[in-house]
Amino acid sequence: MRCKTYKSFIMRNMQQTARFAAVVTFSSLCLGSAALAEDAVSTPDFLKDIFDAATLYDNKDNPYLQKLAFTGRAQFDYAHSDGEGMLPGGPSDESLDYDDFNTRRLRAGFKATLFEDFTLHAEADFQPEEDPVYQRLTDVYVGWKHSDAFNVKLGKQGVGFTLDGSTSSKELLTIDRNNLSNNLWFTSEYMPGVSFSGKIDNWVYTTGVFSQGGEDQEFGDFDAGATFLATIGYDFAKCLGSDEALLTFNYVYNNPDDSGTSLFSNRSLENIGSLNFSYLKDSFGFRTDLSAAEGYASQPNLWGFVAMPFYNFNDKLQGVMRYTLVDSDGDNGVRYSNYESSLMLGSKGDFYQEIYTGLNYYIYGQKLKLQAGLAYLDMQDDANDGGEFSGLSFQTGLRISW
Repeated sequence: MRCKTYKSFIMRNMQQTARFAAVVTFSSLCLGSAALAEDAVSTPDFLKDIFDAATLYDNKDNPYLQKLAFTGRAQFDYAHSDGEGMLPGGPSDESLDYDDFNTRRLRAGFKATLFEDFTLHAEADFQPEEDPVYQRLTDVYVGWKHSDAFNVKLGKQGVGFTLDGSTSSKELLTIDRNNLSNNLWFTSEYMPGVSFSGKIDNWVYTTGVFSQGGEDQEFGDFDAGATFLATIGYDFAKCLGSDEALLTFNYVYNNPDDSGTSLFSNRSLENIGSLNFSYLKDSFGFRTDLSAAEGYASQPNLWGFVAMPFYNFNDKLQGVMRYTLVDSDGDNGVRYSNYESSLMLGSKGDFYQEIYTGLNYYIYGQKLKLQAGLAYLDMQDDANDGGEFSGLSFQTGLRISW
C-alpha cells in the first residue's frame, strides 16, 4: 500500500534532496574537523559561579529546610522551512516558506527540599511575546522519596512516555522533539495526578493516574475521566559492557472523550504503547522508539519509528542524526511538528518521514548549550485536502536551564 509513497519520498523534489545532501556533507566535514581538535574548549569559571547562584540556600544540617533553589529554563529559536506543498484550499506544488525567531520556552519557579525526604516544586510558563505574559503552571507538586525504590509525586507534573516525551526539553539531543512523540505524546505535558516511581537493581518503573479533564492554566476541571500510565524498564549496561543500555516499555490508557473540550491529554488516543531503547558506550550512542496508538472519534490509529545515532567528539561537541516515520491508517491522522504546523496552517497528512542531522555545542553541559539541526521532511496527504509538503527545515537555538 505504501510502496508508491516510499518511492515518492526518494524521487520527489530531487533538487531539494541534492541541496540537503550538500548541507549534510558540509556538516559532516565540520564534524570531522571538530573531531580532530586536540582539546575541548575549557569552561570559564565564572559560568559555574553564575549557575551556582540559582541555589539560594543549602544547609543539610537544617532539619526543616535543606535546600531552596531558583529553577527554570529559557530557550530561544530561529526556524526556517522551505519547500513545496499544498495548503488547505490552495493549489498543489505551491512554493512555501516560513521564518520565525521566538522564545520557544520560558519557565521559572522554585524547588525546595524539606524534612530531608520531601520536595516542593512550583514552576510557571511565560511567553513575553504574548499578552498576558503568564501562560500556565507547569510543575506544582509535592514529592516524597522513601528510598531509591519508592518515590511519590502528588500534584501537577510531567507525564513522560515515548522516547522524547520522557526526555526533558532541557536534555534533548535534537533541538526539538521528534514528530512521533509530537503525535502520540501529550504536548501539554503537565497534568494533575499522583505517580509512583523507583529503581530496583537494574529495573526502573513509573506508574500513575492523572486527570485528563478540561484544561485551563492551572489544575483543570477534573471532569473528563483519567489517564493511566505504566512504565517498566531494564538497564542491560552491565550485560553489554556499556555505559547505558536501557530498554523501556510505556503504556498509556486514556478514557475516551469526544466532547471537543480541550483536555490535558491533548491527543484523541485511547491506548498508546511505546518500546524505546537508549544505548551509550564511550563516545557513541543511539536511541530508538517503536510506538503505536489506537485513535478514537475522528483520529485514526497511528504507528511510527525513530532511530537516532549520535557521537560525542569531545566534552563540548556532539553530532546527531535522526530518522522519523509516522503513519496513520486513515486520512489526516498525522500532525506536523511545531514550526511546520504553523507553515501548513495546522493541516495534517497521513504519512510522514524525516531525515535530520544536527550539531550540539555544550558551553556548560546541559545548562547552557547551542543546538542546530537541518531536516528533509516529506508529508503525504491521500485526502488531497491540504497538508502535503516536501522540503527542508532548519532550526537553531540557545538553551539555558537552571
